[in-house]
Amino acid sequence: MTQTVTITRVAEVKARFTPWDWPWAEQNQDKIEANWQRRLVKTPKMFNGRVLLLRDIEVTPELCRNTYFEVDYADMIGWMDLGHPDPGVANGFAMGALRGADGAFICGVMSGDTANGGRVYFPAGTPDRADMQPDGSVDLATSLTRELFEETGLSEADYHVEDEWIVVQRWPAVALMRMVTLPVSAEEGAKRIRATIAAQDDPELSDVRIVRGVEDIDPKTMPLFLQSFFRWSFDQR
Repeated sequence: MTQTVTITRVAEVKARFTPWDWPWAEQNQDKIEANWQRRLVKTPKMFNGRVLLLRDIEVTPELCRNTYFEVDYADMIGWMDLGHPDPGVANGFAMGALRGADGAFICGVMSGDTANGGRVYFPAGTPDRADMQPDGSVDLATSLTRELFEETGLSEADYHVEDEWIVVQRWPAVALMRMVTLPVSAEEGAKRIRATIAAQDDPELSDVRIVRGVEDIDPKTMPLFLQSFFRWSFDQR
């Protein structure tokens, strides 16, 4: 895969889990363990659970098909920190593009206790076992709303989720996004989220940031796929 950014409007997303033994992880356990221990020194609250990585994706305007496999979180972090040495794998996650009624977007600032401390992006998380269904499908729509609630306190009654998906591919990051719109301004939404963060015992976010236009894009803290999404989104207006 290349570093080219591809953004596609998609009517439907279908994701499935298929068991697979990841050769790269099997062959690099020493490096993965050393990296994990190094990470724990800085962020001791990290937990080595099981997550789903993307192995294959097919995208058309009608349908996006994803194939996931399961790995240790430490495997994924090692792969990321070592520069994504297996180019056939990606982190494919559902993400709600949260915005106010005024059209301004609201991003979260990740807490220093998380693996991505200080990074700025919409609430999201790598799919995990909670998203796996008995029929083998992976429920990305529920993953999206769950992450929104966990990080911001916003429930499905608080916003409108568009049916359409926006698939942003900048391998090895694949964001499967939906527009999520609050009935209040971005300022009001940010105020509410900040109150939620202040009341949480162990918040994933340290703050929020409002993005009204391209001038608010921060290359130092925002991942490249999100910078591309913002430029694309503002160009649509």
